[in-house]
Amino acid sequence: MPSDNGAASTFVPERRFRNPHPSSVPTKPARSIATRLLHGSILAAVLYQLIGSQFLSRPIPGETPDLAMIVHQYVGLASMALVMLFWLWSMIRRGETSLRRLVPWLSPARMQAVVRDIRDQAGLILRGKVPDDADGAMASAIHGLGLLTLTAMAVTGTAYFIIDGGASARTVLSLHRLLSNVMWAYLIGHAAMALLHHILGSDILSRMFWYRTRSDSH
Repeated sequence: MPSDNGAASTFVPERRFRNPHPSSVPTKPARSIATRLLHGSILAAVLYQLIGSQFLSRPIPGETPDLAMIVHQYVGLASMALVMLFWLWSMIRRGETSLRRLVPWLSPARMQAVVRDIRDQAGLILRGKVPDDADGAMASAIHGLGLLTLTAMAVTGTAYFIIDGGASARTVLSLHRLLSNVMWAYLIGHAAMALLHHILGSDILSRMFWYRTRSDSH
């Protein structure tokens, strides 16, 4: 189209560069309503189970469990259903973190992307910068580890409910308690990093728990 002085301007097409490592590029996929609902429901159930378990008195064999224990058991079964729904949703959803990025351990290429992302994030820290809060290869793999730990915790809890007594039940319960401690450590570390990013100006919490971001509110 002509410029202000009447001369024809030259159209310069947009240059597009191809990143040599596309699998390690951090992205900020939109969170669907289904993802937000499942994430929030699972978080609420896990917090209830972890906190409530500190006040439980497990019945001896043959003794009727009290109300708190019964609620704990059935919330655990509901948690198992929610986790299975989340796995299923991760397989079929589009435009969000894929299942392959959540569980990269069997793919050399995706593992290389995780290693590259760890290196890049460490470089940011060493330069005094805040690590990227996007869903890069490392962040996705960490989320996957949390989901795997939660799944194992739900499976052992369900197995203990079904077995209901005997040596096998004691073994399963010991493993369930161990996984609960691992989940405590994961939640504390995960929440601390998310809160740090939020304090430093990121919209990481907004993208998961509500729609209005800081930029929208101005």
